[in-house]
Amino acid sequence: MPKRALLEHRPWLLAAIAAATVYFFVRGWPLGELWLILLKGASVGFLAVYAWQRHASAEGRLLALVMALSALGDMLLELDFIWGGAAFFASHLAAMTLYLRNRREAPETSQKALAVALLIGTPLISWLFTRDAGIALYALGLGGMAACAWMSRFPRYRVGFGAILFVISDWLIFARMGPLASSALPGLLVWPAYFAGQFLIATGVIKTLRRNV
Repeated sequence: MPKRALLEHRPWLLAAIAAATVYFFVRGWPLGELWLILLKGASVGFLAVYAWQRHASAEGRLLALVMALSALGDMLLELDFIWGGAAFFASHLAAMTLYLRNRREAPETSQKALAVALLIGTPLISWLFTRDAGIALYALGLGGMAACAWMSRFPRYRVGFGAILFVISDWLIFARMGPLASSALPGLLVWPAYFAGQFLIATGVIKTLRRNV
């Protein structure tokens, strides 16, 4: 990366990683609810700033919106599960718009099959974990986002895989409401899987947009 890009853009990625890492280790500390909420939101919030600064196209702005809505969802989840879910659902709709504007030409049959599996399997597994129709409806948007990401022209093993990590992180949250209620595994894996997924999505989309300038 050129020196100017390093000075102007990579610090937002480093700030995102630093905020996410600190949040993971201090979230159980008595720092005060407000500070923890702001630290949590800053993690993906810095990715929104990165996207906004790195590419001034409509797609770059859409990506920034996706990340900003996700950061809002991260914070709202600490206050109200429904409002947090609504913010993430809006984020998924914005992400689907981004991916549908950038569809992959002539996808292979296996790619189509996985996209269908994500679209159908995500809400189905979410419902099996929780038996909650509202969560299944939310997960339909989540699965739609992941399916559209996999079928987009963005790199599958960065953006597509990042979207799948997002799905896995939400599955772990839902499993904590059911079969993994007494397990410590979700608490250890939800945040790393979620942030890694968002990081891969943000950097993968921007890399493709800049390469095609």
